[in-house]
Amino acid sequence: MTEKAQPRPPFEIPAELIASQHRYKREAGRAFIADLPRRAAEFVERWELSITGPAMHGMASLVLPVDRADGTPAVLKMQVADEESEHQGLALRLWDGRGCVRLLEEDGRTTTQLLERADGGRSLDDVADSRAAVAVIGDLLARLTAVPGPAGMRHLADIAADMLAALPAALEGIDDPGARRVLDACGEAVREVLPEPGDRLLHWDLHFDNVLAATREPWLAIDPNPLVGDPGFDLMPALDNRYEDGETLWRFDHLTERLGLDRARAARWTLARVLQNSLWDVEDGEPLQDVQLRIAERLLSHRLG
Repeated sequence: MTEKAQPRPPFEIPAELIASQHRYKREAGRAFIADLPRRAAEFVERWELSITGPAMHGMASLVLPVDRADGTPAVLKMQVADEESEHQGLALRLWDGRGCVRLLEEDGRTTTQLLERADGGRSLDDVADSRAAVAVIGDLLARLTAVPGPAGMRHLADIAADMLAALPAALEGIDDPGARRVLDACGEAVREVLPEPGDRLLHWDLHFDNVLAATREPWLAIDPNPLVGDPGFDLMPALDNRYEDGETLWRFDHLTERLGLDRARAARWTLARVLQNSLWDVEDGEPLQDVQLRIAERLLSHRLG
């Protein structure tokens, strides 16, 4: 007796998502990929959805365009349930659509979400004028970081302390003396601001591709990695997206002015972001990113001006 063939899922899992999940999430990522067809079927049925187009993806999630039973367009977002995703729903509820997509449904166990649909075909990266794109980021961050961070969410104080603990070993593995000097200075900047880590709700990943065109508002943020802390820690994606040497200080000054931040303090927390990104590179066995080091050098030269 031949085994009955299983029906093909109504979407293809992108190869890029499979590769990133296997590399960065390892066993949890492999299990997530294997379970995607079953999980999608479960939530399509539970939330009375119909899939209306091909799958989309980022580094950490698969997104399906869907219609709700009443015809309202939405997206079904599926991801690994871990510390990066566990508080996304809470952050989206607290923002309640103010500058970001609205959360329509959520499964807390799997962190699967049904979200307001924005225009997945047009992101802020499609805006030709990089200064105009940075201005949009500034407007969104001003709204998002106006919300107080909730109790129980990951806090910048803990993340910064962990970075400082990891720095000495990382420096030993960096051959370039210039890069070591930059990262050592970044560590000193973190020590200076660590006693006051902030209390705002941060997006943590507001780069150009995480801002989509929409109809309810011209632009809406997506895919937060929520964190409680100082808004200065949220500026880096707008500095290194489509990086231009001559733009760093203009972008930094525009963002700090729009958010009403102390310039020197924001510079230190931005240097903390350089340190975080560089420590991740060291951990992954990757070369340090030249753009990150150049941004750090500019801020180290001008942060107190």
